[in-house]
Amino acid sequence: MFELTPEQKDIKQAAREFAEREFKDIARELDEKEQFDERLCQKAAELGFIGVFIDEEYGLGNFEQCLIIEEFARIDGGIAQTMVASYFGTRLIQFFGTQEQKQKYLPHVCTGQWRPGMASTEPDAGSDVAAITTMAIKDGDEYVVSGNKMFVTNANHADFLVVLCVTNPEEPRKHHRLSTIIIETDRQGYEANKLHGKLSIRCSDTGEIALKEVRVPRENLLGTEGKGFYQVMDLFNRARLDAGGALAVGTAQGALEKAMKYVKQRKAFGVSLAGHQIVQAKIAEMATLLEAGRSLLYRAAIKADKDEVDPALIAMAKWYTCEIAVKVADEAIQLHGGYGILKEYDVEHYWRDAKVFEIFEGTKEIEKILIARRLFKGYY
Repeated sequence: MFELTPEQKDIKQAAREFAEREFKDIARELDEKEQFDERLCQKAAELGFIGVFIDEEYGLGNFEQCLIIEEFARIDGGIAQTMVASYFGTRLIQFFGTQEQKQKYLPHVCTGQWRPGMASTEPDAGSDVAAITTMAIKDGDEYVVSGNKMFVTNANHADFLVVLCVTNPEEPRKHHRLSTIIIETDRQGYEANKLHGKLSIRCSDTGEIALKEVRVPRENLLGTEGKGFYQVMDLFNRARLDAGGALAVGTAQGALEKAMKYVKQRKAFGVSLAGHQIVQAKIAEMATLLEAGRSLLYRAAIKADKDEVDPALIAMAKWYTCEIAVKVADEAIQLHGGYGILKEYDVEHYWRDAKVFEIFEGTKEIEKILIARRLFKGYY
């Protein structure tokens, strides 16, 4: 069912070679410094890895995006997360934007000239998206936007963000109060602050932003007023595939490979660790969990590319792949023994990366709720 076409095999191999060549030597330094090398995005864009779902010339979709991000995360989740951030905001423009909006923003993302982002989460509104309070008040031909957003990828480096705002506060149905608006970050009143000391994906810029009466033209509204909640939910249903599932699968793959390499080299009681049955059993379990997660992810991605978006299946894939990534990375550290916690052995970062994937784009608890709602649909 998941046999790759020759083109898909080429894409996967090209992504692996690019990550091996460009990420390996600098990934840990970027992690320590909490910095990103902008040249990576430019190089990735030149090779067609950025926004593959945007440019109709390529004819690629969620599945190919997953293949690319999986290979990137196999080396480093932080760099991969920065690359996948091209999905945020731009997919909303692709689906709901006017032709003028698409022409203005999307080509610059594909070429690596512009960095996009999306801002929905707030200090007091995370999983409960409809509880946001950022206001966009109409004033003539403009919106005046005020509020605060939290955990925004590319907050300090994005050229534009798609921001979820309250535009219809008097609407009795709270899910109909929200709209999405494109906000360029060079507008007066936009302020960003970088969040330091993260457990993982440190080279990926994460920040909090303050919008202090930021004025944007009415034509920056995406789609129709009052549809923002549903637009964002549609994005999440798809983003959980690569900005979650593919990141997790790639991270688990990288951790497994590190563990296998180590147990072949390390000796205990006169033989290599790989010669001990308990070690073989651990590796077998890790590989099986990974393959099950990958199959679930690929199935969900292929269905999405057929316009058969299955929110429950996607939630299953996101939750399961992220959970097994943590388990596989944890076992990889365990198999390294004391060396597993040392940076020089380059395995501990896989666990750190995997843990955050269980949280963003919907926590695993939220994913389980989504699955149960679909299973019990019509029962309550």
